[in-house]
Amino acid sequence: MSKVILRRSHYVYDRLKSHVFDIMDAFVGEVIRKGTRVVIKPNLLAPAPPERAMLTHPLVIRACVEYVVRKGARAQVSDSPAMGSFEKVLKESGIQEALRGLPADFREFKSSVTADVGEPFNKIDIAEDAMNADVLINLPKLKSHTQMLLTLGVKNLFGCVVGFRKPEWHFRTGVNREMFAQLLVTIYKAVSPSLTLLDGILAMEGQGPGKGGSPREVNVLLGSDDAVAVDAVVCKMIGIGRDRLLTDQAARVMGMRSEGISVEGDEVPAISQFRLPEITPVVFGPQRFHGIMRRHLVQRPECDDTLCALCGECWRYCPAKAISHDRKGIHFDYHTCIRCYCCVEVCPRGALRTKETLPGRVLRKALTKR
Repeated sequence: MSKVILRRSHYVYDRLKSHVFDIMDAFVGEVIRKGTRVVIKPNLLAPAPPERAMLTHPLVIRACVEYVVRKGARAQVSDSPAMGSFEKVLKESGIQEALRGLPADFREFKSSVTADVGEPFNKIDIAEDAMNADVLINLPKLKSHTQMLLTLGVKNLFGCVVGFRKPEWHFRTGVNREMFAQLLVTIYKAVSPSLTLLDGILAMEGQGPGKGGSPREVNVLLGSDDAVAVDAVVCKMIGIGRDRLLTDQAARVMGMRSEGISVEGDEVPAISQFRLPEITPVVFGPQRFHGIMRRHLVQRPECDDTLCALCGECWRYCPAKAISHDRKGIHFDYHTCIRCYCCVEVCPRGALRTKETLPGRVLRKALTKR
């Protein structure tokens, strides 16, 4: 049986620190000691202030670092942002200022080692610092996600894939969300964090995980040595079945899902009407129609030209090279587009959204009723 500790909390530092310390005592208190090298992996998707709820909050990271330092261990804060420089993320997020005075090492994931993970992925290049840490602490953010429904404990470790290797894996798994979920669980298994401590105090709902999402106060911290269990408790909180989370399905198939979860600490709250992105099939119905569907009928990224600044982040990051541009705006090749929604994720102005076409919605509902 997996144990999850839940604390109702706020970004008031003394109270928050007490909650973080309690959770860390329970799971890593015996393994962090003098001289231990502890790598702390928050969600540092892109430059954004704390009130946007895109990143792990600076005070959660500070409390974690302070715990490590008090134990006489060495604290390293690392990630591989999808957009913007690592230094810019640290500055605009307030993390650099929040950790001022603490002997923490800020180091972007850059070099990788190859992990032999077996079929079907065989070998995956994963951040060397994450793989070689004495203790890895996973600090995800509770956010919605336009491709995977939610980005929580398991999904956060995709950040241990360095730089543009992330869109390469999106391209390799293509339109198969179940395969991408299996990849995420495989990376989680390879990295094997000692603790997952989820920041769900100010969460994100709607068209997350980037600037298209909306902040939502949930006021929880969740901690466990089992990230799959943390993710399952989040599903319970927001009132959805855990099988709706594709990473949970993949964990069950791979024998990594604990059916028994003990929640200690505060009572699991019921979060009503938490807005999730609509996740529709990339293709459906007879295979001979799939090409037409990809171009004209299924959910796809679209751009609000009034918000777009033609900054180039979307077309540079797109793993399928499905985005072109001219002076009037950006253009999508929907036949090539693999619906990973990386463009939506990295857009710094929130100009991109996912949208299902009206003909596609009508046809999908008609076919699924049969």
